[in-house]
Order: sequence, then structure tokens, then C-alpha cells
Amino acid sequence: MTTKYKNVYIKDVSTVVGPYEFKGPLSKRFDKHYDDMYFGTDSLESAEIQLMKDSIDLVLNKSNLKNNDIDLFIAGDLQNQITSSCYTASSLNIPFLGIYSACATNTEGLGIGANYIESKICKNVLVSVSSHNMVSEKQFRNPTEYGAPKPGTATFTATGGASCILTNKKGKVRIESSTIGIPQDYNQTDPMNMGAVMVPAAANTIYKHLTDLGRTVDDYDLILTGDLGIYGKEILKDFMKKEYNIKLKNYNDCGVMLYDLEEQTDVQAGGSGPVCSPLVVYSDIIKKLENKELKRVLYVATGALFNPSMVFQKNNIISIAHAISLESVE
Repeated sequence: MTTKYKNVYIKDVSTVVGPYEFKGPLSKRFDKHYDDMYFGTDSLESAEIQLMKDSIDLVLNKSNLKNNDIDLFIAGDLQNQITSSCYTASSLNIPFLGIYSACATNTEGLGIGANYIESKICKNVLVSVSSHNMVSEKQFRNPTEYGAPKPGTATFTATGGASCILTNKKGKVRIESSTIGIPQDYNQTDPMNMGAVMVPAAANTIYKHLTDLGRTVDDYDLILTGDLGIYGKEILKDFMKKEYNIKLKNYNDCGVMLYDLEEQTDVQAGGSGPVCSPLVVYSDIIKKLENKELKRVLYVATGALFNPSMVFQKNNIISIAHAISLESVE
């Protein structure tokens, strides 16, 4: 389902990262960073909550808005029962929608927020996501202290918080359209190869977006997927050509862009997690749109919808992708 918008703008964005992300190529563009994984808290779960809260404080300060200026808070994360988002929401006194599409949560949130703005129900909507590498490892695989080896296809859950304020007041960048994806099941069962799992969803959403709007890849200066990693990125290009006869151009993956994969070998195939793609989009791509280095970008975040129990029971891993078209405003 693709929806076009006329009056949805990005007012401000913010990014907060952990030590691994700060060592990557975008280090100078993040708003705040931490040098350890606890961020002054007493648990890893509390540390992730701190990341989201920090990103919200930063974006509100940038925009000169207060909590009571925000009509709706939309947020999601990877913790069980989206704990990071819920605990953060409890301190804001803002109407709250907790959402989940795994690593595609950010584009889901932007799409929902855009509909609230376009329909004139809200004037300002705050959209936030977070993830923490060690929280996710503990929950979905094994605690890092366990020292379980990982194959090269495994991705590295990014540590960070990212927030965006959507508004009806004209700005330099707008959300031009969104496409809500359809869950895909391609008989994938390997949780250590998320790139392969999420490729069908990314491909289907890109295809639906282009066909719904009567566009081609040439209508975009850049197409970004969320976190397929170095292997999933190459699989997607082959998959798009084979299944849809579309040759991807001007294409990259946020999981590849977030880290220096030649130097940071401990991040395996690249980044993942709900915060992975917004860390790249908010710190780098939005600035390029504001400066008119880019005119139109298709941002397609990808997610794997599973839990450990389903994997241990040998069930397939379902994937989802949602797309947001961002445009520079003349």
C-alpha cells in the first residue's frame, strides 16, 4: 500500500551512538556518543532506554519544542515488549503508540506519523527507535560473554538511539510518500544470515513502491535498504533482476555504510537493528537532502519477524520492509 503526502516535513533529527558506531565512517556526524556500553546506568537494558531518552532530548532542543508541543510519540525497539520505548514513553507525558517491525520499525513509525500529519490530526509527531548490541545478543542469540562463534554472514546489532520530529510546517526535507510492506516467507531459517532472510521483503516493497507510483529506479538519486549487510546487498541486486527485471542503480545499504567493514572486522557482515538505518539516514542523508546534494531518496528499512523459540522449533523466518520516499524541498 503506497500513500502520497503533500504536507509532511522533517523538522529535526538526532542520533546517539555507542563506541562501535563512533569508530565508523560517520563518527563526526552523530550528535552524541558514549565510550562504553552502559552509559552511566547499572544494566544494559537501562542503557538502551538512556539512548532513546538522549535522542529525544537532543531533537527537542534542536527544534525548540517542549513535550507539550508534541501531539503523538511513536517508538519501537527490539527489547521484549518494546521495553525501551515503553519506559521512555512513561516519562514524557505524550500520547504513545508502541510499534514493532524489528529492524524495519523506523520506517513503519515514519509512515504512521506521516499519515497523522497529512490527515491534520497532529501538527508535530515524534518518532524514535533504539537498539543495543548486547541487549539484542542476550535476547536473540547468546550473551556476548558466552563467546559463541558467529559465521561471516551474521550482522552486528547497532547500538544507538535516533529520533525525528515530523511536522506540517514547511521545511527543507519532506516525506513525499510511503509504502507499507507485505510480510514475505521464502523458507529461510538461518538467524545468522539476516541479509538473505530480508532480501525478499526489500525487493517486494521496492517493486510495489515503484509500480504503485509508476516510477523507475532512475527517479531516485539514491535507494537505501536498512540492514542487509554486505552479502544481503549483493543478493538483493541479483534478486531484483531475476524476480522483477529491475536493475538497481545508485543503491547502497545502511548496514554497510555504518561501519568501516575493512577495519571493524568484529561487526561481521555489517550493521542491523532498528537504529541502524536511521543512524545513517539522519546523520548523513538528511543533510545531503537539505543541501540539495540529493533530490529524492527511497529509504527501505528491512526487518526479520521472529523469536528464538520459533527458530529452535525450525519455523521459517518471516521478513518485512517498509519504504519512505524523502525529497529535498525547493
